[in-house]
Amino acid sequence: MTRTRLPVVLVFAVFTLLALPTAAQEGHGSNHGFSVKQYEHFHEVLHPLQHQALPTRNFKQIRAQSALLTRRGRAIVRLGIPRGTTQENQAEFASELTKFSKALTKYYTDARRGTDTQLEVSFSAVHDSFEMLVALLPRA
Repeated sequence: MTRTRLPVVLVFAVFTLLALPTAAQEGHGSNHGFSVKQYEHFHEVLHPLQHQALPTRNFKQIRAQSALLTRRGRAIVRLGIPRGTTQENQAEFASELTKFSKALTKYYTDARRGTDTQLEVSFSAVHDSFEMLVALLPRA
């Protein structure tokens, strides 16, 4: 390869590598493939907050989406234990739903009146609790 083409190839390679995670995340955020639609709807709001707003400490955005995220989370709680959940997972699922409901309430309160630090903690608790529920979902 000639000396003049080497920098062009390197720049192209770097930009290509930097673009890969972004493209993968965009696909990830659009449809996660949950077996229950309420979980998919919740994740549509949660994902950009977790992977874009939180890392940049954009608490204004996390607060602005609190009503929608909480409403979609309440739909998960109202659904209860999804059909197809194994018998051995039902008690744990019920327990995790209770934790999730409490985490949603705390997050919603912190989004209205809490400090950024309180909001960060309660939002992370909602995310973590959701991940626990997802792990217990019946496979499609």
